[in-house]
Amino acid sequence: MRWLHYYLRFVVASSLLLIVAGGLVTSTGSGLAVPDWPNTYGTFMFAFPFSKMVGGIFYEHGHRLIASLVGLLTIGLAVWIARSEPRGWVRGLGWTALAAVVVQGLLGGITVLYFLPAPISISHAGLAQLFFALVVGLALFTSSGWRGSRGGLDRRGDDGLARLALAAPVAIYGQILLGATMRHTGAGLAIPDFPLAFGRLVPPEWSTGIAIHFAHRVGALVVAALVAATAVRVLFHHRERHELTRPALLLAALVVVQVGLGAWTVLSGRQVAVNTAHVAVGAVTLATSLVLALRVHRGWFPDAAGRRRPGATSGVASLGSGSEARA
Repeated sequence: MRWLHYYLRFVVASSLLLIVAGGLVTSTGSGLAVPDWPNTYGTFMFAFPFSKMVGGIFYEHGHRLIASLVGLLTIGLAVWIARSEPRGWVRGLGWTALAAVVVQGLLGGITVLYFLPAPISISHAGLAQLFFALVVGLALFTSSGWRGSRGGLDRRGDDGLARLALAAPVAIYGQILLGATMRHTGAGLAIPDFPLAFGRLVPPEWSTGIAIHFAHRVGALVVAALVAATAVRVLFHHRERHELTRPALLLAALVVVQVGLGAWTVLSGRQVAVNTAHVAVGAVTLATSLVLALRVHRGWFPDAAGRRRPGATSGVASLGSGSEARA
């Protein structure tokens, strides 16, 4: 199990690299630099010469190569989990990851063949984030800390934290989808100033692009408020539980960085490195919120030692044991 966990860490790192590569394709406008699929200019993908990987071809073809690597790693992951993992629900997640990466590859091909239709491109971006969150979850489920934790089910629950921990990743994923919509509809600079909108709190004029962009800014405020409330709740009521305080603090820091990157993206005129970093940090923020939510609701899972009783109201203890295993 330990080696499977290490393998999953490598899959997580590779998946994040793939998201960075995809962000570079979008940020540089290289989505159609290679106009055919699955070949590259009529050449088998893996036989395409590196000497011809110039300009936008470097970003698009490089993205395809990394995607192929992640696909192969996911096949190995699904088989490994199926053969070694005793928990049926974890095996199911392994096959789900494989199905997701297959669909993701097909969406990528359709995106190219149909000249970057916005709905498909947005779906491609959204599924990439879900796949990354899924493999992060699998890495958590195979960790020694997760398998050794009790879930605190014998103590009084914290319904407030339980709700906040679930709301945060939902809101963050919604914000990611808004960001993808903004990028793939060309609305990234529909409002060219920050923090105001055309010099005002609310845009004085409206268009589809302005509405999408402004909704993304409002969404950032909602996410920031949710994350702040979650972090404060954890730090004030569960400060002894380091398996909760560490992701809560990291999540709060990531949101601050992400808001700064969003502002910088606008003020820099969507500079490639800044825009791509905004995409990557968004993925890490989603994954971190998911880890926190899973740890808060540890007792909901079948492998928790002392599962939540039917009458219990929450999967997180209001008081944690200092000796509780950390995930």
